[in-house]
Amino acid sequence: MPNLVNRLLVEDLNRELKSAEGLAIVTWGGLNATQNEDLRDKLAEKGAGMMLVRNQLARIALRERGIEVAEDIFVGQMAIAYGSTESTIHAMRILTSEEAKKTGKVTVKGGVIEGRFIAGKEAEAIGELPDRNTLNGKVVSLLASGPRGVVSVLNAVPSALVRVLQARAEQLEKASGAAS
Repeated sequence: MPNLVNRLLVEDLNRELKSAEGLAIVTWGGLNATQNEDLRDKLAEKGAGMMLVRNQLARIALRERGIEVAEDIFVGQMAIAYGSTESTIHAMRILTSEEAKKTGKVTVKGGVIEGRFIAGKEAEAIGELPDRNTLNGKVVSLLASGPRGVVSVLNAVPSALVRVLQARAEQLEKASGAAS
């Protein structure tokens, strides 16, 4: 049975993660203070929180939320980025960016989106998803392209007819001018 301090830490972790729709589980060892603060600031700008966690306590807290995580995920110094689904995707994008990879000390080990645990490469791939505004723009573009095509086709028929009639009128004028 865990001691009182560990139980309080798990309760605190559960309270912090209670409203989180998504989590990113990352290695977080060996960063200097400047690198640490830079990454935390970027995450905060996108609405994600970040906390360093004790591995066993994080496993317990996630298990209490109904999320089973493989034993090999929590190895070494670990942190959890958390927030809404959108901010978690932004967090994974930041944590898998070239800037974060340059340090060589931050690696996404897994994540939780909508209650589903995602490991390794799948979690990194989430960081490559476009954000909501980009997706909305693509949907609007797709929706607008259909009617635009229909209007172009409908406009093409009358304009082609007008061009044919104009050409025929010019032919008749030339023929009547040549006959006179």
